[in-house]
Amino acid sequence: MIRDVTDRDFDRIVERAATPVLVEFWKPGCGSCRALLRQLEQLEAQTGDRLLIVKMNVEENFQIPAELEIGALPALALYRQGRFDRFIGGIGTKEEILKQLALS
Repeated sequence: MIRDVTDRDFDRIVERAATPVLVEFWKPGCGSCRALLRQLEQLEAQTGDRLLIVKMNVEENFQIPAELEIGALPALALYRQGRFDRFIGGIGTKEEILKQLALS
Protein backbone atom coordinates (compact mmCIF):
# COMPACT_ATOMS: atom_id res chain seq x y z
CA MET A 1 0.00 0.00 0.00
CA ILE A 2 1.34 3.40 -0.99
CA ARG A 3 2.04 5.58 2.04
CA ASP A 4 0.60 9.10 2.37
CA VAL A 5 2.96 12.02 2.89
CA THR A 6 1.98 15.51 4.05
CA ASP A 7 3.56 18.95 3.96
CA ARG A 8 4.41 18.46 7.63
CA ASP A 9 6.30 15.16 7.30
CA PHE A 10 7.62 15.60 3.75
CA ASP A 11 11.15 16.57 4.81
CA ARG A 12 11.43 13.73 7.29
CA ILE A 13 10.16 11.06 4.90
CA VAL A 14 11.23 12.17 1.44
CA GLU A 15 14.34 14.26 1.91
CA ARG A 16 15.95 11.87 4.39
CA ALA A 17 15.23 8.66 2.45
CA ALA A 18 18.20 6.45 1.65
CA THR A 19 16.67 5.46 -1.71
CA PRO A 20 15.13 7.45 -4.56
CA VAL A 21 11.58 8.59 -3.77
CA LEU A 22 8.71 8.82 -6.24
CA VAL A 23 5.87 11.11 -5.15
CA GLU A 24 2.44 10.98 -6.76
CA PHE A 25 0.50 14.21 -6.43
CA TRP A 26 -3.21 13.41 -6.59
CA LYS A 27 -6.67 14.43 -5.39
CA PRO A 28 -9.85 12.53 -4.57
CA GLY A 29 -12.22 12.16 -7.49
CA CYS A 30 -9.40 12.10 -10.07
CA GLY A 31 -9.87 8.94 -12.14
CA SER A 32 -6.44 9.18 -13.74
CA CYS A 33 -4.92 9.53 -10.27
CA ARG A 34 -6.60 6.31 -9.12
CA ALA A 35 -5.46 4.48 -12.27
CA LEU A 36 -1.88 5.65 -11.74
CA LEU A 37 -2.02 4.63 -8.09
CA ARG A 38 -2.85 1.05 -9.14
CA GLN A 39 0.22 1.03 -11.40
CA LEU A 40 2.37 2.46 -8.60
CA GLU A 41 1.20 -0.25 -6.21
CA GLN A 42 2.41 -2.87 -8.72
CA LEU A 43 5.67 -0.94 -9.19
CA GLU A 44 6.18 -0.82 -5.42
CA ALA A 45 5.87 -4.61 -5.22
CA GLN A 46 8.34 -4.98 -8.09
CA THR A 47 11.02 -2.53 -6.91
CA GLY A 48 11.05 -3.53 -3.23
CA ASP A 49 13.49 -1.46 -1.20
CA ARG A 50 15.18 0.15 -4.23
CA LEU A 51 12.47 2.83 -4.43
CA LEU A 52 10.16 4.52 -1.93
CA ILE A 53 6.78 5.46 -3.41
CA VAL A 54 4.50 7.90 -1.57
CA LYS A 55 1.42 9.94 -2.46
CA MET A 56 0.37 13.48 -1.54
CA ASN A 57 -3.22 14.72 -1.63
CA VAL A 58 -3.05 18.24 -3.08
CA GLU A 59 -6.43 19.18 -1.59
CA GLU A 60 -5.02 18.70 1.92
CA ASN A 61 -1.42 19.81 1.30
CA PHE A 62 -0.46 23.04 -0.42
CA GLN A 63 3.17 23.90 0.33
CA ILE A 64 5.06 21.20 -1.60
CA PRO A 65 2.72 21.20 -4.63
CA ALA A 66 3.05 25.01 -4.79
CA GLU A 67 6.85 24.84 -4.58
CA LEU A 68 6.87 22.40 -7.51
CA GLU A 69 4.22 24.40 -9.39
CA ILE A 70 2.00 21.33 -9.83
CA GLY A 71 -0.63 22.34 -12.38
CA ALA A 72 -2.02 19.08 -13.72
CA LEU A 73 -2.84 15.83 -11.97
CA PRO A 74 -1.68 13.24 -11.53
CA ALA A 75 1.94 14.31 -11.36
CA LEU A 76 4.97 12.20 -10.49
CA ALA A 77 8.07 13.79 -8.98
CA LEU A 78 11.34 11.95 -8.47
CA TYR A 79 13.62 12.82 -5.56
CA ARG A 80 17.19 11.57 -5.30
CA GLN A 81 19.40 12.07 -2.26
CA GLY A 82 16.74 14.28 -0.68
CA ARG A 83 16.48 16.71 -3.59
CA PHE A 84 13.96 17.15 -6.37
CA ASP A 85 15.40 15.52 -9.48
CA ARG A 86 12.66 15.75 -12.11
CA PHE A 87 9.11 15.04 -13.07
CA ILE A 88 8.46 11.60 -14.55
CA GLY A 89 6.46 11.50 -17.77
CA GLY A 90 4.90 8.52 -19.46
CA ILE A 91 2.19 8.31 -16.87
CA GLY A 92 0.39 5.11 -17.61
CA THR A 93 2.05 1.78 -17.04
CA LYS A 94 4.53 0.64 -14.44
CA GLU A 95 6.84 -0.47 -17.26
CA GLU A 96 6.96 3.07 -18.71
CA ILE A 97 7.61 4.55 -15.29
CA LEU A 98 10.28 1.98 -14.45
CA LYS A 99 12.06 2.68 -17.73
CA GLN A 100 12.25 6.40 -16.90
CA LEU A 101 13.48 5.66 -13.40
CA ALA A 102 16.31 3.47 -14.72
CA LEU A 103 15.91 1.05 -11.79
CA SER A 104 15.32 -2.08 -13.83
